[in-house]
Amino acid sequence: MSEYETQFDESFVPIRVLSKSQRRALGALIEKAYTTPEYYPQTLKALTNSCNQKSNRSPVTNYTEDAVWQTMDELRELQLVTVLLPESGRTERYRHLLRKRYPFTEPQLAIMAELWCRGRQTLGELRTRASRMVPIENLEDLREELDGLVEQGYVQSTGDLARRGVEVDHAFYEPSEGKKLEKNCDADDEPAASPRTPATVNTSTAVQSPSASVVHSNSDKLEKALEELRGQHIELRQEFEQLQNKVEELNDLLMDLRQSLGA
Repeated sequence: MSEYETQFDESFVPIRVLSKSQRRALGALIEKAYTTPEYYPQTLKALTNSCNQKSNRSPVTNYTEDAVWQTMDELRELQLVTVLLPESGRTERYRHLLRKRYPFTEPQLAIMAELWCRGRQTLGELRTRASRMVPIENLEDLREELDGLVEQGYVQSTGDLARRGVEVDHAFYEPSEGKKLEKNCDADDEPAASPRTPATVNTSTAVQSPSASVVHSNSDKLEKALEELRGQHIELRQEFEQLQNKVEELNDLLMDLRQSLGA
């Protein structure tokens, strides 16, 4: 059975708290499984580079191979990763088991990987970045996937997902990290209308309302255009970074090959 055919094991109680290094390692494994499947499962050295890469990571880390090895040993005990020894080589490789451990859809798995690797983000940023792994056509599709994750307690948000400017983050933090998001009132939230008697309504407000509607409509169009430009910028930057990462991974593979040949 291939990795993409692995089914969720309902008898397993999902882990809901992970350390910083555990989150980073799992996010990196998921990302590489999607973006560079030819180099997945990953060796310890490749995974260390994936955790520490400067692109699509926040904060940037400097884990040693020993630290990543310890983290993978912890994740093995939690039954979230497994170790493979390919027939073609002597180097152990790591593979995540999250499809068996969580009831995530493919887009949700990509969303979790992005949040574990980068943390708190706006919906526009999250859609653009997660779409590198799994197609997420628009914000409505993203909100649908996030609704399920929020309902199950895997994701938290700063407000209603339908509001502009809302931010989301994963909810796997340790209590000591103090990363619980507080709900806040977005500037786009409309205050509840207060009851009025006909005598309190003036005609000047009624005359101005169509103009206000036009301004609001134009504001929505500008906001959408700006979001699209931001998304294009992120996509171009990530394509460049992805090429850099592939070059690094090819160099790692070449070094592993030389070592296996005794060169």
